[in-house]
Amino acid sequence: MIEAQTLADTLSAGLKQLGLTLDDAQQKLLLGYVGLLEKWNKTYSLTAIREPERMVPHHLLDSLAPLAHFKAGTGARILDVGSGFGTPGIPLAIARPDWQLFLLDSNHKKTTFLRQAIVDLKLTNVTVVTERVEAFRPEAPFDVITSRAFSDLAEFVKLTRHLLTPGGEWAALKGVYPHEEIALLPADVKAVGVDTLTVPGIDAERHLIHLVLGEG
Repeated sequence: MIEAQTLADTLSAGLKQLGLTLDDAQQKLLLGYVGLLEKWNKTYSLTAIREPERMVPHHLLDSLAPLAHFKAGTGARILDVGSGFGTPGIPLAIARPDWQLFLLDSNHKKTTFLRQAIVDLKLTNVTVVTERVEAFRPEAPFDVITSRAFSDLAEFVKLTRHLLTPGGEWAALKGVYPHEEIALLPADVKAVGVDTLTVPGIDAERHLIHLVLGEG
């Protein structure tokens, strides 16, 4: 069993490499999330990564790496589509308590975990939605719609365009640079930026793709 201090040190060092400043309480919440994920994973098989020492880079730091690149101010409404067991939504909610995070997934098993996690972690800025994205009709649209391995970009945009506020953006987390997916976007959707991300502890490509609605 890996020591809690080792996990804390890995997280702290990774945040420093990412240039992120989170206080002790936030870091404790992030590690609490990993603890819940490890516990529930034994019964629910939420993630193929079972070791907490691997969850820190693959789930926490990978979710937080794009944080500085999100175009969202205080009070922003952020939708995490296909949130699964809560990435990137829960780490983002912990890092930015001034944002309102909505975690959407159609899998009841996963949203049951998400609801329990936000209770246990006392996250007041998170709403869990068990729904298919195309059927979701929220009270208000979203400033940023994000996803981590949800679908290809064209499908992501097609299923969520009714949820984006005017002037908002899609921020899709991808591995290798998705040249072909960008080329297949609808005519009225523009890729306005691609950030190359380096995630401490992960030797793989990561990109954040910024998409907006434009003229078709």
